[in-house]
Amino acid sequence: MNQGGKNGERRAVKFLLSHGHSIVERNFSCRYGEIDIISFDGGVVFSEVKMRSVGSYGGASEAVTKTKQRKILKTARLLIQQKPEYGLYDCRFDVIAIERENRDIRITWIKSAFVDS
Repeated sequence: MNQGGKNGERRAVKFLLSHGHSIVERNFSCRYGEIDIISFDGGVVFSEVKMRSVGSYGGASEAVTKTKQRKILKTARLLIQQKPEYGLYDCRFDVIAIERENRDIRITWIKSAFVDS
C-alpha cells in the first residue's frame, strides 16, 4: 500500500473512533481480497477506504466498483466463517471516501454503500 493509502486509512480510523466505533481489525486479507477496516458500533461494519486528490480521475467513492464490492463481500463471508461471533450481529458495508485538495481534506461517509444479497 502506498503512503497516501496508509494516511487515508489512519484518517478513516480516527474518523470512525470519533463517531463511537471500536476498531476490531485493520487490513484483513485473504485469497479473495482485503477489507480495510472492521469496526463495531453495535453491529459489525466493514469499511472500504478510498483516498483521492480532487481533480484526479473520478471521485474517491467511484473507485469502489462492483468488482471491488464483490471481493469485499466474499472476504467478509470468509471472515465470518473464521470468526462466527461476527455473524451474531448485523453487518454493513460502508465506504469512507477521502478527497484531498492541497491541505483541505473532505471525508464522505457512505453508510450501507452496498449490501450482501
